[in-house]
Amino acid sequence: MVDHRRLSLSLRTLQAATRREELHSALDELCVRYGLSHMTFLVVCSGGRSDSYPYYCTTYPEAWAEIYVDKRYFDIDPVIDVVRWGFMPVDWSTLDRRSAQVYRLFKEARSYDIGHYGLTIPIRGSKGERSLFSVTSNLPKRDWSRLRASSIHELQILSHYLHETTLSASGLREVGHYRTLSRRETQCLQLLATGRISKQIAADLGISENAVKLYLRSARIKLSAATSCQAVAKASFLELIKI
Repeated sequence: MVDHRRLSLSLRTLQAATRREELHSALDELCVRYGLSHMTFLVVCSGGRSDSYPYYCTTYPEAWAEIYVDKRYFDIDPVIDVVRWGFMPVDWSTLDRRSAQVYRLFKEARSYDIGHYGLTIPIRGSKGERSLFSVTSNLPKRDWSRLRASSIHELQILSHYLHETTLSASGLREVGHYRTLSRRETQCLQLLATGRISKQIAADLGISENAVKLYLRSARIKLSAATSCQAVAKASFLELIKI
């Protein structure tokens, strides 16, 4: 179930982060709002631009970030491989940690209070960009499961919005121009953002479920979005819908 007020506040927080340095404090604010330990956004592939790459923003302790880079943990971290798996969020409990190197990586991360549990959302941009949005938690396992289930839809929207914000604020990409959305496309995206599914949107608008799916598909095409969550995030970023 989407907490519409929380999502709206969070999107406004990211919207206010117009400069690179402001993204860090924005992530801190989102961590508090969602009850998470840390958030990290990493541009794995910048889609051609390399002058500002690699780029990441994180709430991790600075000492851990430096160790991670110095020890080249990028090369062995199974979280990085998530970007190759598709579009769906990946819980860290499913990652392969059997190698001694990976085991030491996660053990050292815990010593810096990174969090016992984590979730990573892969993002694929329309121009070849590849990014990862990760959140961590030190909550007990049962509480973490509840938090993950209650916030995963919002986190997916935030991850794509953060992708747009980060690439624009860091100079990695200019904001593109997109085709105008129709009234029905806008309505469908607006309702989708609140957590409504296609069947519910159809009932709300008095149209068929197939029509809703067609409107969402055409909206994705117009916004160069690979998923509906990405389309919602882009539409909000471009102020085409209000959340």
